[in-house]
Amino acid sequence: MPLHPKGSVLSFELHGEGEGVLQDVAVAGGPHVVRAEGHPAFGGTDSAPSPLDLVLAGYVSCNQVTSKIVALGQGVELGAFHGRVDAELDNSVLVFGAEGNPSFSKVSLTVELETDLDDAAFDAFVAEVSRRCPVTQLLERAGTEVVSTWTNRVRAAV
Repeated sequence: MPLHPKGSVLSFELHGEGEGVLQDVAVAGGPHVVRAEGHPAFGGTDSAPSPLDLVLAGYVSCNQVTSKIVALGQGVELGAFHGRVDAELDNSVLVFGAEGNPSFSKVSLTVELETDLDDAAFDAFVAEVSRRCPVTQLLERAGTEVVSTWTNRVRAAV
């Protein structure tokens, strides 16, 4: 049951097939197939993005999509979104079986976003994007140190 009366629960179904550290993942009901290969540190040959790269790509793109969703709800006009992600992963748990959290230890998102908002409204907008972005919340709740730096750029006149 959705938390909001107008909300809905979205279902996702993906199917993965592969061998070794290379896998093709098909999104059910559509034409999309994502190829992923373990990072070279984990035996990959760099023929495709690693699952970790894909998570980080999902993080930056989810912030862009969430920005648009929040902007639509607030009547805010957005221009270009430029995002960068830097991350650190201690492979001790994954590769060597050490005790601890196998997730990213730190993920930094740097965004430049064109808006017409003043600084206070922009800060409130960014806080709402962070609160509502599923991937941001996934990382934070996994114990990852999430650093987010957003810069408000004046939106080009249309």
